[in-house]
Amino acid sequence: MRIRRRVLLGLVASLVAAGLVTAGLVAPALRPAYAASLTEVTSFGDNPGRMRMHVYVPDSRPARPATVVAMHGCGGSGPGFHSGSEFATLADRHGFIVIYPTATQQAGFGNCFDVWSDAAKRRDGGSDPVSIVSMLRHVQQQYGADPDRVYATGSSSGGMMTNHLLALYPDLFKAGAAFMGVPYNCFANAADFPPPGSQCTGGNMNRSPQQWGDPVRVAHPGHTGPRPRVQLWHGTNDTLVPFSLLQETIEQWTNVFGLSQTPTSTDTPQANWNRRRYADASGTVQVEAYSIQGAGHSLPGGGMAASAIQFFGLTDPPDPTTSPTPTTSPSPTASPTPTTPPGSGACRVTVAVNAWNTGLTENITVTNTATSAVNGWSLAFTLPGGQTITSGWNASYSPTSGQVTARNLAYNAGIPVNGSVTIGFQATHTGDTARPDSFTLNGVPCTVV
Repeated sequence: MRIRRRVLLGLVASLVAAGLVTAGLVAPALRPAYAASLTEVTSFGDNPGRMRMHVYVPDSRPARPATVVAMHGCGGSGPGFHSGSEFATLADRHGFIVIYPTATQQAGFGNCFDVWSDAAKRRDGGSDPVSIVSMLRHVQQQYGADPDRVYATGSSSGGMMTNHLLALYPDLFKAGAAFMGVPYNCFANAADFPPPGSQCTGGNMNRSPQQWGDPVRVAHPGHTGPRPRVQLWHGTNDTLVPFSLLQETIEQWTNVFGLSQTPTSTDTPQANWNRRRYADASGTVQVEAYSIQGAGHSLPGGGMAASAIQFFGLTDPPDPTTSPTPTTSPSPTASPTPTTPPGSGACRVTVAVNAWNTGLTENITVTNTATSAVNGWSLAFTLPGGQTITSGWNASYSPTSGQVTARNLAYNAGIPVNGSVTIGFQATHTGDTARPDSFTLNGVPCTVV
């Protein structure tokens, strides 16, 4: 298997190449010294989903680090989710490895994780789930990652795949945190997948807890061991993936765990975060659900990723290495003073629009093609007449029509050289579904492709 890596000590490289890796474990004294940067793995095993794999390995980690699979939304990418979420920063702090898969399935939005096909719904049946399991196996072999500490998380399409993986592979995953997802087996087939107009996300999906739980039990009927704990997140104003699906997902997992539909506790950990917890007879919280008041299709942000990592149990400093001193999670709306990329052509923008009757979603990927990093950014563009933004993700938008400026949130303020950030929004329209003609990053025109 080939993977681009930086080896700081030639002796270490020779030892590794000589095969001094036993039973998937890397002795701490012989572990390769990798740079803490996002790295693409071009060959990681069986890949029926034709996916791309990127991995982030922190410099400070234990000999058997935990692994978090972090999955983007439709129209996104692994590198985009890396730069647009807090998981890499948390990995530096707590010493776990992050796998960032990139989906390549073209279903309405483009680059969506396959949670609809018959192959994807069967354990080891093919498509994206098998590709992701191959990524996990690769990381366990290459870095000595702990197979007993594997976790899944994701946003939108990635949140859907989180629930999907927990159902198909309860023996591989310890826990999962799904942001703006849907229950496992919600989509009947590929024709039902794109959220606008979908039966699953049409706002009328209402099954009994038993009806939701049965497909999970059938997904791996031979499983008799413990199941992964589940954390769920949804914004109350989400109209792309309706907020009502949070309750359906709660019903699915509480039924699978044999828990009451009545939470064992409720609280408000932060302003506008309403949390329901469902514990078993021993007091262990198996399912917890967050309703984020007033939020649209725009999670995670503002410390939510840190709450997911805490739910996984990864916030204790790992042994034998020492993690950096934890810092307070920044406010999602705090924005550093934007820097200006030098010269024209210092940025490249790609746009993906998915439209339906009176609505659309638009994903915008901004790549920094300048020779210096951007620290704080604002992206200006003009919406066609009749388009009005109703909710957005990975940026703040003002105003909601006409000449709009999207500004970074605290967790995605930096765009390294040749790095990218993906943002997006949902909007209504009166017939014109075109994308904006031009974009400027910190006042500098971007190349639009």
